[in-house]
Amino acid sequence: MSAAKKYKPMDTTELHENTENIAACLKKAENVAAAGTAASSLGRSAFAAQNMNSASTNGERLPNFSKLSGSHGEIRTASTTSNLLNRVGAIHNSKPGDVKKIVIKNFKAKPTLPDNYSEDTYVKLEEAVIAIQLSKPIKYSLEELYQAVVNMCSHKMDAQLYTKLKELTEQHVKRNIKLKELTGGSMDKLILLEKINHWWLSFCQQMIMIRSIFLYMDRTYVLQNSSIHSIWDMGLDLFRIHFAQNSVVQKRTVDGLLTLIEKERQGSTVDRGLLKSLVRMLCDLQIYTSSFEEKFLDATNQLYKAESQRKMQELEVPEYLQHVNKRLAEENERLRHYLDSSTKHPLIYNVEKELLAEHLTSILQKGLDSLLEDNRLNDLTLLYGLLSRVKNGTSELCGNFNGFIKKKGRTIVIDPEKDKSMVQDLLDFKDKMDVIVRSCFEHNEKFTNSLREAFEFFINQRANKPAELIAKYVDMKLRSGNKGTTDEELEKTLDKIMVLFRFIHGKDVFEAFYKKDLAKRLLVGKSASVDSEKSMLSKLKQECGGGFTSKLEGMFKDMELSRDINIAFRGHALSNNRDVHNLDLCVSILTMGYWPTYAPTEVTMPPQFINPQQIFNKFYLEKHSGRKLQWQPTLGNCMLRAQFDAGPKELLVSLFQALVLLLFNDKPILSYEEILAATLIEDGELRRTLQSLACGRARVITKTPKGREILDGDQFDFNNEFTNKLFRIKINQIQMKETNEEQKATEERVFQDRQYQIDAAIVRIMKMRKTLSHNLLITELFNQLTFPVKPADLKKRIESLIDRDYMERDKDNQNQYNYVA
Repeated sequence: MSAAKKYKPMDTTELHENTENIAACLKKAENVAAAGTAASSLGRSAFAAQNMNSASTNGERLPNFSKLSGSHGEIRTASTTSNLLNRVGAIHNSKPGDVKKIVIKNFKAKPTLPDNYSEDTYVKLEEAVIAIQLSKPIKYSLEELYQAVVNMCSHKMDAQLYTKLKELTEQHVKRNIKLKELTGGSMDKLILLEKINHWWLSFCQQMIMIRSIFLYMDRTYVLQNSSIHSIWDMGLDLFRIHFAQNSVVQKRTVDGLLTLIEKERQGSTVDRGLLKSLVRMLCDLQIYTSSFEEKFLDATNQLYKAESQRKMQELEVPEYLQHVNKRLAEENERLRHYLDSSTKHPLIYNVEKELLAEHLTSILQKGLDSLLEDNRLNDLTLLYGLLSRVKNGTSELCGNFNGFIKKKGRTIVIDPEKDKSMVQDLLDFKDKMDVIVRSCFEHNEKFTNSLREAFEFFINQRANKPAELIAKYVDMKLRSGNKGTTDEELEKTLDKIMVLFRFIHGKDVFEAFYKKDLAKRLLVGKSASVDSEKSMLSKLKQECGGGFTSKLEGMFKDMELSRDINIAFRGHALSNNRDVHNLDLCVSILTMGYWPTYAPTEVTMPPQFINPQQIFNKFYLEKHSGRKLQWQPTLGNCMLRAQFDAGPKELLVSLFQALVLLLFNDKPILSYEEILAATLIEDGELRRTLQSLACGRARVITKTPKGREILDGDQFDFNNEFTNKLFRIKINQIQMKETNEEQKATEERVFQDRQYQIDAAIVRIMKMRKTLSHNLLITELFNQLTFPVKPADLKKRIESLIDRDYMERDKDNQNQYNYVA
């Protein structure tokens, strides 16, 4: 090596000072050479610093050793003296501006350690390691021990040093693992665990202290050799080997841990810090899974298997679910406090398996129906949350949920005694199930579809009746007098009814009854709200299409056209005929194809009614030639002015009631037979009419003898003493309950309409296909028809069309049909 340094010229004063300094250095160098042979300490930091200072003075670099051999010390002294003399000559001969080079050379021989240095150092380090392992004071300072390790490693003795340290560590582990207090069987398990934990923690602290001394070796020799462990890993490896080989200690440790965990599961308080430390020890030793986890999971399975069988017999389902939830929370707490995270999945899986999966069927059969029946939302939420954790849990729950709905719904639909409340019960039941699906089952789509399928199943178990009752329920809600219900509430009710309507297969039955009730509401003026009526109509149109509501829409159009016609008729009557200006006549013109079929009824009309009726006939037929009007007295209503002793009143009555009351203008007392002969009203209708006038709340006529029933020979007279606080009084006609015959008639009309639809569908299919087998035709019909139908009915319609020459059987194949153009 070489280096160059530029010096500035020196004056005479500086030269004399340097000469004196050089002489002093020479004298000092001799003293150093004499002292070098007697030096006794190699690794002291002060001596190392002195050597470095001397080296810097000579321009030479020495290794960091505190003691060198005598011969080498002489060489260093001679070299130093020679250099100093050369420097003196150079100073005397130098000229201003000259540049001199200083040459720095290595030692001619490598530094060596003193004799017996390695043996002495081994002894010193061994004493320090043993003292640390026995928790005794160390004779030497940590800096001195660290420097000794550095020196050994620098002179290629690191392998021997690592082997020696490994032997000392292994001896220490063997010595502790064979202690009688660890292997003896009389010691309490808790005390044993505490001693093992203390031993483990002490061992870790000892290894940390030892590693701090041997840190240089750990960072050089160990890193350069991938085949050997670091000092910390070497200690753990030795601990693991001897701990695992000693089956007695390992078994007692694991058994002690399992005992403590079992006590905690039984409700006792245990030292979780001790458990955490020992479990961490097993993880660090990498024997957690093989020695502890497998036994822990087996013990868990056995515990919860026995507990679940016992609790299922002792507890009701809600209490059992609470117990399962508590157990799961406790196991998660153990995972959070001391168990290893790798145990979480198998532990929770085993707990769920023993407490839930093994008893899934029993839980659902024993408690689901009562939870749903009692609307226990919190318990249902817990049930869903727990069963969603196990395989097929939600599927089993969904299946049982579906079964409950079908069973419960069928009891509502099938029982004829519950017909009055069927629709309201269905709405309440649907709301209840919707809340459960939404709040308890997290709006799971699987449960939503299952709910829809179950309702569609049971609501069609009774043919036609649910559709009829839903139509009548709508009529009740849309009829005037439905007080206490706002428009918003009515709209919500209609939306709920439409949900039930979607489940019905026989929607044509609903249409027939709904059309009949709508006609009454429109003609008698009992509709609560035109907006609500049209809202319901739009819902039906959106659900079933325009063809389903075309006749219903035609009914509304007829009512609107009738208003325009009545306005025109009033103007015509006032300008051309003075005989009807005192009679407010309002006529509804109904298109027969839109409205229900009404049987023609002939009654005896008084002259004051006949004359305006004839005038209107003439007026209408003049505007619409070719049409024919057929009057329906059963749908008419009137307002009569009556004079009583208490004063005049206005009576809102039906046309039949008006015909009866007008008879009392000519005769104060009339018998039943006289009224019947004078009006020609049908017998049953007349009895109901008289009952409403003589036996209702507003008794404008009196009956003799008194009684609720109208019998032959009863006498009736006008009640002049009638009083009422209202001036305008509505006398309701007693509605005849729909008889079985009328219901059958309506159903028969529906059945006839279905036959027409089946015929049209068959002809349409055959016209398109030309030739088709019987089975394929039946399948195609089932796909196209929107109402339930039996194969036998389809076969009858096919035979009917064959008889009418719309189609024919194939001559070669009787099971095949050909279309006849």
